[in-house]
Amino acid sequence: MMETWFDPAAIAIVFVGTLAATLLRCGMADTRIAIGALRGLVETPFDVTNAKAALAVQIREIADDGFLRAEPQHFGDSEFDSLSDLIISQRSIQSLHGEHHKFKEARVATAQTAERVFNSAAELAPILGLAGTLIALGQAQGSTPEQLGIVGAISMAVVTTLYGLIAANFLFSPLASAIARKSRREELDRDEVLEWLASGIRKTGMAATPPHADRAVA
Repeated sequence: MMETWFDPAAIAIVFVGTLAATLLRCGMADTRIAIGALRGLVETPFDVTNAKAALAVQIREIADDGFLRAEPQHFGDSEFDSLSDLIISQRSIQSLHGEHHKFKEARVATAQTAERVFNSAAELAPILGLAGTLIALGQAQGSTPEQLGIVGAISMAVVTTLYGLIAANFLFSPLASAIARKSRREELDRDEVLEWLASGIRKTGMAATPPHADRAVA
């Protein structure tokens, strides 16, 4: 029974063909981005609790020692490590939000590119399944014995069509949706941490104006 549905030639036509067609349609750069986003699905997601715990040390240092003596607190997240440096150097809530927006735009653009690549693969997979069907039917001509050739061709045609539908609806399209969901969740979590951080700095009473503001007024 399994031999009926397992056809290496059909797998090659549908899956390898879809990957090749997607690469040609989307380009190497976008395909690399999609592969990176795929790896991100199995990596540890952004941890709100861990981020707040690390940044709480930053807020406490600012409250106790002021900006001049406080040291940036890094915990391995590129955005919030950069924001910690910015807090100490700029002392401005506005610059904090501006820097966060730059990181957010880059992350969202990456996720949208990856989503577009996998959606393209989902569109192409049924087409490659149809191509496999046509190839199988074309091979039936001249087969010996003829009747067995037609039966085999029909079998391969059905399998390639099935592989195309499975690849589109149970692999590529779900991957695109998973990347989109992860991106939305991460941005919500990061926005929450940023607002928490900004609120904590405001409570210290030491982030009312950026550095050199007094000098500019004078």
